[in-house]
Amino acid sequence: MPKFPAPPRPLTAAPDVVRLKPGHLLWRISFLKGIPPATWSDFRFFGPTHARFDPRLQTRGILYAADAPLTCLAEVFQATRTIDRASGAPWLAGFELRRAVDLLSLCGAWPTRAGASMALNTGPRPRARPWAQAIYAAYPRLQGLRYPSSMHANRSAAALFERARAALPAAPAFHRALADPALLPRLSAAAARIGYRLV
Repeated sequence: MPKFPAPPRPLTAAPDVVRLKPGHLLWRISFLKGIPPATWSDFRFFGPTHARFDPRLQTRGILYAADAPLTCLAEVFQATRTIDRASGAPWLAGFELRRAVDLLSLCGAWPTRAGASMALNTGPRPRARPWAQAIYAAYPRLQGLRYPSSMHANRSAAALFERARAALPAAPAFHRALADPALLPRLSAAAARIGYRLV
């Protein structure tokens, strides 16, 4: 089994930094009738929930996004493997960063060098959360994490800390409810590609 201990305190491994440039397009799914409701640009300041890199303290916010809508669908609906177009009023948003964002890359050798392994991206989520908290404290200039999606062929995903808030635009480039009939053909194709149901 890959090594996945608790993070060392302090965390001293030199970070592998990846920079997302201004104009980089990210996608996310938010739930307008979630608990609590969230818009496309809201950072979540409570947790942990079921997500991998959730905050423990309310002073730290997080926003999960990905480079492709299909990655968002695979990640968000993984628990049931059903893309539910109605429950919670899910909306898909694509937004272009208006400033550069520096993220710690979890896609290469850093997890091993820091004392973990790629299990940081795939192993038990309660074990990953203390790593996210240690990373946040150890690298105050970094604005989040760049990680491979275990639900969509290791495609690029991002967990943005609230430090990245200023990089979000005033409005998204794309914003549409999953219940919008115009999205149905694309959602049907996406569900077939990843083997999820669509309701």
